This record gives sequence, structure tokens and C-alpha cells, in this order.
Amino acid sequence: MENKEIARILDEIADLLEIKGVPYKPIAYRRAAETVNSLSQPVEDLKPAEIMKLPGIGESITNKIVELNETGHLPYFEELRKGCPIDFESLLAVEGVGPKTVKLLYQSLNIKDLDDLEEMAKHHQLRRIKGMSEKKEKNILENIKYARKTTRHLLGYMLPLAREIKAKLEEFNPVMRVEVAGSIRRRQETIGDIDILVVTDNPHQVMEYFAAMDLVDRVIAKGISKSTVRLKADVNCDLRVMPEKSFGSALLYFTGSKEVNVEMRKISIKKGLKLNEYGLFRGDKMVAGGTEEEIFQELGIHYMEPELRQTVEDLEAAIRSELPPIIGYQDIKGDLQMHTTWSDGKNSLKEMAETARELSHQYIAITDHTGNLQVPKGISEDKIELQMREIDKLDSEIEDITILKGLEVNIDSDGKLEIKEEILKDLDVVIAGINSGYRQSREQLTDRIISAMENQYVNIIAHPTGRKIHKRSAYELDLDRIFQASVDTNTYLEVNSQPDRLDLKDVLIKKAVQNGCKLVIDTDAHSKERLNDIELGIATARRGYAEKKDIINTNNLRELTKLLDK
Repeated sequence: MENKEIARILDEIADLLEIKGVPYKPIAYRRAAETVNSLSQPVEDLKPAEIMKLPGIGESITNKIVELNETGHLPYFEELRKGCPIDFESLLAVEGVGPKTVKLLYQSLNIKDLDDLEEMAKHHQLRRIKGMSEKKEKNILENIKYARKTTRHLLGYMLPLAREIKAKLEEFNPVMRVEVAGSIRRRQETIGDIDILVVTDNPHQVMEYFAAMDLVDRVIAKGISKSTVRLKADVNCDLRVMPEKSFGSALLYFTGSKEVNVEMRKISIKKGLKLNEYGLFRGDKMVAGGTEEEIFQELGIHYMEPELRQTVEDLEAAIRSELPPIIGYQDIKGDLQMHTTWSDGKNSLKEMAETARELSHQYIAITDHTGNLQVPKGISEDKIELQMREIDKLDSEIEDITILKGLEVNIDSDGKLEIKEEILKDLDVVIAGINSGYRQSREQLTDRIISAMENQYVNIIAHPTGRKIHKRSAYELDLDRIFQASVDTNTYLEVNSQPDRLDLKDVLIKKAVQNGCKLVIDTDAHSKERLNDIELGIATARRGYAEKKDIINTNNLRELTKLLDK
């Protein structure tokens, strides 16, 4: 069983125990779930004694993990669910609804799923519950619509899954070539399903192999040229077999977008050609199709990177040869936001630094949260100097990477930073962000961010619009004012690479760059595994037409240091 599925079950056990009022155990199961979810290797490959050595996992939970791996089910979990018929996954997807709220809703109004919750909220029943209010009821009703959008999946979770399927197919001898297509190849922030193309001389054997993969929950349809399966990750995957001579045209067609495909077919017709997934034809003669590049060349269109194939406007820019040289996936030299065990991160300073070095970063900034009510695990002011000394010590010991000293500081409701300035002046990087008070007016929120930008020590504004994909919309901001302030104060706007943030998003990146802003692509990683998310931020920047020169952490350390000096 996959780590993600085991962690989900452990999390749900914690929810069920919390609703039953069982003390202490929910915390233990949540810690175990976090540990399993952050493992870089499959937990099923570990022996029981090795599992017990993992942080937060004792003998009882180890036995349950082993049972899940060996049998695929857990009677203890199934018995708990029988006594509590609640759809946790849908309810907990609503921003502002946690396990305690689920318990309260179930006990007070017998709310078991999202439909029940929406019905009760619409009829103003939630506000009648002790501890609820009219405002919270309105917020929950507003957030339900985002929870319902989760039929689309986050790119950050689907991309590794698609790559795993691709790798399994590449290992199978009859497969001659395999590529991931669709919205994943375009690096859209959310994904409907997974599209994969293969070339093979034995389609029947490949389809049998595909349908029997351990990632597959059930087969929806199976044929010689196309099969569709439902994966255990609750997403469909289509596999298509294409002739090698048509692979480029198939990749172009199934990558999309639909809007770009339709327009390219129109262009083909005007040139006396016909374009489909099997090739570019003049009459019955195929003139291109083996590669995407030869199709673009035949049509007289500048090649479009998959991330740029979004709209007709993008295609028109390609026709005019006006597409910019967008940032490459190898252009980032370092990561300027990450968190460690000094605050709410899961890994030590050394573990984060060593992992970043393995990713070929030249430098990183450690930017733990400062302590406040919103981040109770944040680093307290009296420990910041101690951490700075530890960073300096580690920096002198570890080779081939430079570790910068930083903090992520909350911008309070008045636009002030929740930390003394005499501390900030000794840091290499200061990141400021709004982590509370989202529901202020457009003017107030804008003023808060600009006030932080005007601070002489603030270098970067974190996750500028505050959105959480599927959970929370961006807060209302006067972005024209913010973009201008970014330029005027030499403060950089972050492209946050967390899978559910990707903030700034692509269209705002494009606008920011047009306004002369400089950006920084960070992971905001809270574990060493999430340092790989830098790819998601780069993809978002590519979709936003950002070039290498627009991103400050494409520079070497010497140039970066100059840029961070306000």
C-alpha cells in the first residue's frame, strides 16, 4: 500500500477517535501520519523494527501499518468507521472545518457529508450551534464551493504519479516510447485526469500490463488502442497506443489546449493542409507528424513550449515570433524560503541543507516562522540569535552550498512586522507575509503589504495574494499599487511553489513582469521532500512568460547578495 494511502487512513483514525472523545491517541495517529507521508521510501519496504524507529510511531501503530501492507485492510479502522458514518474527506476539505467542528456538526445537527453541511448552512442552522456564529456560517458556505472543486487534482500530487506510471511503462520491454501528455504536460495548476501515450509493437501485451499495475483500482475500459483505468489515487488515467510516425502529432493533439488545437487546425486548412492526431497531411500524403517541432515548422509557427499552449493569444504570439525565452527548469540557483524544526518544519537545518545541495542549489535561506498566535510553533525572539549561530556553524562545515540567515515574519493587521527591527538588520533575507486577518477590506490589505514593502529590511513578500487552491480564494488587493510599490521599494514578489498555493499565479506573474517587478521562486518547504516543489514554481513562472532575468534567484550568490541589499 502506498505511503499516501496509509497516512490518509491514520489521519482518519485520528479524526474518528477525536469525535469519540478519546484523549491523546488522535495526536499520536496524526504524528504517525505525518511521518509516513514524509518518507522518501515506501513504508512497505521497511521491516517492523525499522518502522518502530520512525519518529512518533510505536508498537501499536507499527502493527497496524504492517497489517495494512500485508492484507490491504484494517479491521480496527473499519470498526471505527461503522460507528461513525461521516464523510471526513469532504467535510475536512472545507476551509475552517476541522475534526472538532466535524464532531460538533455531527452531534448537533447530524451532519455527515458536504451536502448536509451546505443544506444546513443555507437554512441558517449552523449559527444556532453554541460556538458558531453568523459570520462563521457565511464563511463555511462560501468555502464549500471551493471544496466541491476538488474533482480536479493539484499538479504537485499528480505529476509524481504520472511520472511513476511512465517509469513503470518504460521498464516494460514491449514499450518503445512513452510520454505524459494532457494538462500535466502543460503544467496546469489543477489536473482532471492523466493522459499517457506509448509506441509499441505489442499493444495487447502493453494494455494488459497497464491494467494490472498496482496503482490501478479498477479498469473502466480496455482496448487495443486505448484503455482507461481508475487509479487508487482517485483519478482516471488514459493510455493510448500511437504509431511511431504519428507520435509527434499525437503528443501535440493530446497535450492541448483545446483552444490552441482548434486554431492550429484552422491555420492548417488555410494552408491547404489537414492536421489531426495522426499527422499533418496534404491530401493523402503525410508531410509531418514524427515530432511536434516539424509540425510547427511546416506551419510556419515558432515552436511553443507546452506550458505556453494556453490561449489563441499565445499562439498568435508564436506566429509573430514574439514568445519570450522563458525561464528553464535548471536556471534556479537557490531556494530562499524553507522551514526547519526550529519552527513548524519536519527536518533539521542540516537535513534541509544537504537535500538542497543534492538538488544542486548553490545557496539556500533558512526562513523559519517567527512565533505568534497564528504560528504557535514559530521561533521565539530569544532563540533567533541561537539559530543564527547554528546556521553560521553549519555553513562553515558543509561544502558546496551557502546557508543564508532569514525569517518569515507576519504582517500584522496594521501593516507592522511582528518582530523587532534590531533583529531583522542582522539577517541576510527577510520575508514578510500576511498569515492572519485575511478578511480586511481591499484597501486595508493592500496598505498592509505596501507598509511591509516600505520597511528597509524586508526583501520578499511571501505568497502575495494568499490563495489556497480549492480552499481559499485570493484576497482582494489593488495589484497595480502593489506592483508599483514592488518596483519603487526594490521588494521582490514570491512565486510560492507549494502545490496548493502557486502564488503568484501565472496570469499575475505576466502582469507583474510587464510592470517591471522582479520575482523570486521559492518552495516554502516544511520538509526536505518538498524542496523538489521548486519545479512547480518554475512551471508557473514559465506559464506566466517569466524569463530568467525576471527571477532574482537565477543569479549566483554574489549577484543575489547585491540584489538583497535594499
